[in-house]
Amino acid sequence: QVQLVESGGGLVQAGDSLRLSCAASGGTFSTLPMAWFRQPPGKEREFVAASTWGGDTTYYADSAEGRFAISRDNAKNTGYLQMTSLKSEDTAVYYCAVRHYFRFLDVGNDYDYWGQGTQVTVSS
Repeated sequence: QVQLVESGGGLVQAGDSLRLSCAASGGTFSTLPMAWFRQPPGKEREFVAASTWGGDTTYYADSAEGRFAISRDNAKNTGYLQMTSLKSEDTAVYYCAVRHYFRFLDVGNDYDYWGQGTQVTVSS
């Protein structure tokens, strides 16, 4: 059983940067591929970015490509999502998730463990 806790969300202005963290406990985070999803107000949860367990392979949603970066520090059991050039449409609750396999370019949400989410609000 893996527990995930996101942090780092908040209220920022358009153009600002923000780094989200995902702290893992209770399992072998270092062996699990991870992803970030988000749920904008009134919309479905959507894929943002994913990484292999080692962080050597990553892929992004079109909306995140070039502005967001997923990374991880397995020694600290922590994953990150660095977000830059934030836009009002990035406003959402952001979730991290992990599962036991990596499938390149898969944007589905069939992950085994999820955090509770952290709110990011971007004012224009």
